[in-house]
Amino acid sequence: MNFEPPSYSYDLSHSLQYNLTLLHSPCDPGTVEEVHTRSSRQQDSFDIFEDEGLPTQGQTAPSEPYAKYVWNDMLLERIKDTVHPDWLMYIIHGFCGQSKLLIYGRPVYVTLIARRSSKFAGTRFLKRGANCEGDVANEVETEQIIHDASVMSFTAGSYSSYVQVRGSVPLYWSQDISTMMPKPPIRLDQADPYAHVAALHFDQMLQRFGSPIIILNLVKKKEKRKHEKILSEELFPAVINLNQFLPPEHCIDYIAWDMARYTKSKLYNVLDRLSMIAENVVKRTGFFINRSDFFCHTLRPDESPLLLCRVLRTNCVDCLDRTNTAQFMVGKCALAYQLYALGMIDKPKLQFDTDCVRLFEELYEDHGDTLSLQYGGSQLVHRVKTYRKIAPWTQHSKDIMQTLSRYYSNAFSDADRQDAINLFLQVYQPSESKPHLWELPTDFYLHQRNSMALTHDRRSYTYWWSEGILSYLPLPYDEVPCEENMKKVAVRRVNRYDESIDTYTEFFKPYELTSFDDTFCIAMTNSARELMPKTVGVDPSPFTVRKPEETGKSAVIGAKSSKEETVVQRKTAASAPPPPSEEQISSSSEDDSEDDRDDDGSVSQRSTPIKLLTESGESVRTQEDFLQQSMRETYGLNLAALPAEEDMLIYESVPVSCFTTDSIYEVSSPQVDRDNREVFEDHVLTGLGQVRSLCREDILMYREYIKNRYM
Repeated sequence: MNFEPPSYSYDLSHSLQYNLTLLHSPCDPGTVEEVHTRSSRQQDSFDIFEDEGLPTQGQTAPSEPYAKYVWNDMLLERIKDTVHPDWLMYIIHGFCGQSKLLIYGRPVYVTLIARRSSKFAGTRFLKRGANCEGDVANEVETEQIIHDASVMSFTAGSYSSYVQVRGSVPLYWSQDISTMMPKPPIRLDQADPYAHVAALHFDQMLQRFGSPIIILNLVKKKEKRKHEKILSEELFPAVINLNQFLPPEHCIDYIAWDMARYTKSKLYNVLDRLSMIAENVVKRTGFFINRSDFFCHTLRPDESPLLLCRVLRTNCVDCLDRTNTAQFMVGKCALAYQLYALGMIDKPKLQFDTDCVRLFEELYEDHGDTLSLQYGGSQLVHRVKTYRKIAPWTQHSKDIMQTLSRYYSNAFSDADRQDAINLFLQVYQPSESKPHLWELPTDFYLHQRNSMALTHDRRSYTYWWSEGILSYLPLPYDEVPCEENMKKVAVRRVNRYDESIDTYTEFFKPYELTSFDDTFCIAMTNSARELMPKTVGVDPSPFTVRKPEETGKSAVIGAKSSKEETVVQRKTAASAPPPPSEEQISSSSEDDSEDDRDDDGSVSQRSTPIKLLTESGESVRTQEDFLQQSMRETYGLNLAALPAEEDMLIYESVPVSCFTTDSIYEVSSPQVDRDNREVFEDHVLTGLGQVRSLCREDILMYREYIKNRYM
């Protein structure tokens, strides 16, 4: 089911803003023992800095992850009271991807994390709308994190994040799947004149994200026969009804745009319209950044967006194809503002057909494919290239196959998948007195628990928000350090000069025997290696617009045959069968299989040790020839052969040391010239966020590096 285990030191169920603001707020060490303590089931920890005399301070730490995005919370419920919390591993369901953007040698990591809600979870046609508690189907929180990787530190590093949400229309609606139809008719299961279920849903969003909440509804508005239009006609009055009780500055913004209708028209450009919407949304919602001393805040203060995280909620009927494209356009606009705030670009604008946008587009397509497989049973049918109308003709056949795959999955396998989800989430708990899971005619009452009993405390239709939320708006109630929230966290003693997370050890794992080619920072998608053209004299900037024939993808595919031939020859050097010919390897196209592409991407420019068979003398000689050949390629000479006699005479005639004895007292300290001092000072200033402008020599040096490393 594609579960993602959280990191041992970073909580993936919470946003970066929560982890870097509320959890890093200092506390009085004297109140550590009497305030914000964990429950008695957890063992007391000791202060490891107490005997060393190092200054300590109290710092909050999460007691538990955000339960809405944890999928094994109910499975761990019975052992929480008996085992130490360090033995508990919470997992999330969704997507996690990371790519490296090289800006003249400066590494910038682009991370995309999608958290799928475990409430009212299920498959496409079996889970629609919302339940009686306000949880909607296919609710996913997507967070894009931009990190300046030249400084790997949570305290001194530069981080920025932007959060979006997708989810089904918060109404009581479903689709009848008893008839074998590609698009079953939409029906409203229950009348909700006071928008009670929508109020419960938006109350959760106000508590999580603050105000304003912006709704981007991509459902069709004009149809010959009412289908999707039914949802638009119900959602808009519900929002109007809820807004009349909120203060004007905190009202829910509703944007309705028929994306499917614009796609069919030849007079309109869909992505241009989405770009205008995204620009307006990002300036209103803002984004999170952990530092405020960047040049853009003083250079152009009028263009700096708000730094308070609100949220955009996007939906269509399935929340798959149209929603993913709309979220990509909003994320692209937010990426431009994030890079601008971090000092990477001079204007908050990014254009298509640049290495940066291509890298971000591939990341979002992987994100959309994964979420579509989890909910719809197939990958995306309509991608960004489809809406740009530049998709190749072979894409149409792929779209047909994905549509057929989605239809087959919805018709024949979704019921079994839904039973597996209900069992894993403990929505259904087996018992001898209950019928079997596959014997239940419906799982409606499993997800609608409140409908089985009369509620004594009925919520108000006018004051539909939870108590205390309105007083802290526009800030999200979950991130306010109030007394109620501080009860959910614990306080621990840490050394104020130490990092809370050892990023270097987490990333490079020096305690394990690994090679550079196996580390994730080398294997991840690299803009300079995989997207930049492999020709001399090309501008290495990832923000330069390139023609389709100038992209690095075609160069990589063109060089694929020779690279694969080299790999095959290395791996089969000691075996009897000869390596395949160049014609056989080059005959495989890009569209043959995804495995070939993955194998090609995992091959690095650096040489890796190859295990060869040594059962016979012939294989031993082949291994020696291979080692001599690799040494000659790497060092320029064969190190296995003995040096010539003339070289030995020259080596013996030159003294090893100019001093009488090798002693530290007779060796003067090395003198550091001015150039090296400037390099070190620039490195220190980079860690402080002050980056000097690149001169012509730096650009030429970087071009030479790219030429030697990737071309």
